[in-house]
Amino acid sequence: MTDRGGPRLRAPVSERSGHRTLDDAGLRGSDSGRQPDPHQPLRAQWDPTRRTAGRPRGPRPDRGVKKQSRLGKFVATYGWRAYAIPILAIVTVLVVVDAIRGGGDSESAAPEAPGLGELSHSDATGIIGVPPLADGNFAETIPSGVLPDGGPFAVAGARTWHVVPGTTGQVGQGTDRVFTYTVEIEDGVDTAGFGGDESFGRMVDQTLGNPKSWTNDSRWAFRRIDQSDPALASGGDGPDFRISLTSQMTIREACGYDIQLEVSCYNPGIERVVLNEPRWVRGAIAFQGDIGSYRQYQINHEVGHAIGYQAHQPCETEGGLAPVMMQQTFGTANDDIAKLDPEGVVPMDGKVCRFNPWPYPRG
Repeated sequence: MTDRGGPRLRAPVSERSGHRTLDDAGLRGSDSGRQPDPHQPLRAQWDPTRRTAGRPRGPRPDRGVKKQSRLGKFVATYGWRAYAIPILAIVTVLVVVDAIRGGGDSESAAPEAPGLGELSHSDATGIIGVPPLADGNFAETIPSGVLPDGGPFAVAGARTWHVVPGTTGQVGQGTDRVFTYTVEIEDGVDTAGFGGDESFGRMVDQTLGNPKSWTNDSRWAFRRIDQSDPALASGGDGPDFRISLTSQMTIREACGYDIQLEVSCYNPGIERVVLNEPRWVRGAIAFQGDIGSYRQYQINHEVGHAIGYQAHQPCETEGGLAPVMMQQTFGTANDDIAKLDPEGVVPMDGKVCRFNPWPYPRG
């Protein structure tokens, strides 16, 4: 046979010489009963879990280590958490205690509600709630009083009003007086744009029935009546006042227009709380609140005049809530109001308040 020149496999030297090596004995399993001594230098033990035959294990040295206590085991098990848990518990207790004490302090330190002024029991029939006589130029000098842009409103109504059906039970304690009122809308005023006649009446009822409104004072209570009430059906004395949504031009007749700004008022001569429909639709620039809050302000402010709070109020605290009897339609800054009546109750002292629709905003 021809030799193709490839490398030839040769038997290990140990086989050719007839001698066995340690590798032969270990790899081939010869002398399987023989175990290497694990204590020989630089040699790994074949079975680490097996004790060497004929070599008994010596006694363990006494290290003097005491048995761990329960606390020690807890610390060993949980590590840093063992210290964090009690610290967190202590901090939590301190925070709760501080919150309780701080809550009491903040309550006692809370600023008082804005003032309402003094009640007046005058039987005067003059218009209440409008600025004093002026030269008609205030619309230019007080831009905050200008009617903002917005939805449509009735310019001229029919100068007659219709009663919106609806009654309520008594709201408030009324230890001094229970006021009856009707909800009325001037004929020619279209209420569809803000929910209809019923929606207007519901807004009035809910505002006067709110705990932050006038019934927060136990002296006052309100009850809404309509044509079903005998006092109205028989042509008797009727309600104490009629909360009346009124068109722009009729408002000017009922409240005056010496100062050329859109106003609302209480006119005891016609027993009406006259609410300005243009303001109801568009609100006021100076008020800064949403239209719903402004409508609540309109109701509370003018009803306030009707129950006896005839005088207007200034901003009392810089950055505080404006009194509901402040003329917030024209401004929440004393300087703006003082320009309308330099000799009036509002000083030109630079104080500016935040809008507020409620007599008792913390009620």
